[in-house]
Order: sequence, then structure tokens, then C-alpha cells
Amino acid sequence: MNRKYKNPPIVEALCEIQFISEKPWDLTIPGLFYEKVKELFPIREQQLGIGVLFKPTQTGIEHKIEQAPPRMQFFKTDRSALIQVAPDLLVINQLTHYPTWSKFKPTIIENLDIYNKIASPKSVKRIGLRYINKIIFAKESIELSEYFELFPNVPRELPQSQTDFTIRLEIPYLENDRMLITLGKSYPKNNEGVSIILDLYYISFNQESINIENFSNWLEHAHGSIETAFEACLKDKTRISFN
Repeated sequence: MNRKYKNPPIVEALCEIQFISEKPWDLTIPGLFYEKVKELFPIREQQLGIGVLFKPTQTGIEHKIEQAPPRMQFFKTDRSALIQVAPDLLVINQLTHYPTWSKFKPTIIENLDIYNKIASPKSVKRIGLRYINKIIFAKESIELSEYFELFPNVPRELPQSQTDFTIRLEIPYLENDRMLITLGKSYPKNNEGVSIILDLYYISFNQESINIENFSNWLEHAHGSIETAFEACLKDKTRISFN
């Protein structure tokens, strides 16, 4: 069900695209890209290259922190969104004031089109669409089973309260597509109460089925899968807080 909320818990949405190129990375590409987007993303910064590598294996998706080339970042004036460009990599981030999918999706496609015309990649290696939600309860503690369909099942012989927890699921979808679902406690700020992170990350490694031409269709499928997973993890008691 496609529900609309007055106060959605999204704290960040992003689309990450990794490419395969036939030629070495041209150091002029970030500058050429900036010239195309600087009207909407005028603030230019460089970030040291540290990233997470996701690699599909027979036993699941392996991930590790690794050093990567520096990224050029282009921010909106209010820093509510940014675009990141690095060798064979494009990331579009919405940090605050999520504008609805009908507006975020065109931003992704428009910037992919700019990158494609400038860098001319051979193909797409991996695509990821990710939504990070922060759900805050103005209470000292909550019973997770009252608010979530997904929660840690603690044996009766153990104390039932947790100071911290993290649950991570990897669910297969289409060929070589995976949904990574992470639910966990985050550190509270300013006595905000109980803070829960629900991180939904849909990834495709299928190089044959994902390409720039059918990218829009893939985005719709990935976003629909994330919406379904989001609703499936919640109970109505949590949804009320978003309204």
C-alpha cells in the first residue's frame, strides 16, 4: 500500500551508480560535471576517498571498508542535497526535506544523463537505491514488538531489555538483486527518547539487465520494493507518529 505521511521519518535518501569504463578516468570530468549543475548545486567540496565495497558471493553480499579515490561533492546552498562524482561513480543524496519520489527520481535521472554525456561509461556495474529512516519515540523505553514487525527475538531466559541492538537481513529479489534491511538503535541526541534506525538498501549487480536505457524502470521497481519493505516492518502504532 502506498501510504502518504505528513511527517515521514526519512533522514537520507540516495542513489549510487557504479560504472564500467573502457578508458582511464579523465580528471576533467568532475569540473565539466560541475559546470552543468552549479546553478542548483553551487557549493563545491572534496571528500577523502573512503567507501564501502559491496560484493555478491554465493553466501550473500560481502561488504568492507576500503580506501577509494577522492570524491568531488556539489551541495545545494542550504546543504539539503548533494551530488558526488568520483572515478566511475555517481551518487545523488537527499539529506533533508525529502521532496517525494516524484521529484527525487527526476533529479537522479537528470544527473545520470549529465554524467553519461560527459564520461561516456561503457555500462553500469552496480546500482543501489537507499532510504535511511530515523524513527523517534518520546519515551525512555519501548516494547519493540508493539511498534515493529521486525525486532530481535530474545530467549525468555535472558533479560528482555536491550541497551543496543542491530538486525540485518539480506533478501533476494530479481536475479542478482538484493534488499539489505537493517534495524537498530541509534544514539539519542538532546534527550530525544528512543531512536530507531530503519535502513532499506536495494542493490542490483545484474550487469545484463541494468543499463542506462532501462534505468527508469529499475528505479521504479527498486523504490516500490523499498516502500513495501518499509510498510512490512512497521505496525500501526508506529505509523500514527508519522501522521
